[in-house]
Amino acid sequence: MKRALIIEDNENNMELITFILEANGFQTLQAGSGVRGLEIAAAEHPDFILLDIQLPDILGFEVVARLRRIPNCAAIPVIAVTSYAMAGDRERLLAAGCDGYIEKPIDPMRFVEQINKVLR
Repeated sequence: MKRALIIEDNENNMELITFILEANGFQTLQAGSGVRGLEIAAAEHPDFILLDIQLPDILGFEVVARLRRIPNCAAIPVIAVTSYAMAGDRERLLAAGCDGYIEKPIDPMRFVEQINKVLR
């Protein structure tokens, strides 16, 4: 069973993402801030990370940069789940180290499919 770390500060989004993943057989870990997410990633080594970009303490761009400098976390796939949807945002996030990009609001019917597509 794959474990996902969800780094998301919005409680409603966290609840929805957690529900969808767990209903589809994933285990979930949760962090409400970037710093906490980095701590959990280093301690728990999840199979992948779903990362909001606008976080209360540090931006997701910085979370990815720091994550890539932690030896046992550098290869963990990171999927940005974000409302950053302006022209070029997807490319900037991928260039910053994200492995995938899912735009908010998420489509609950396609969410797991989108994740699996990135993880393949």
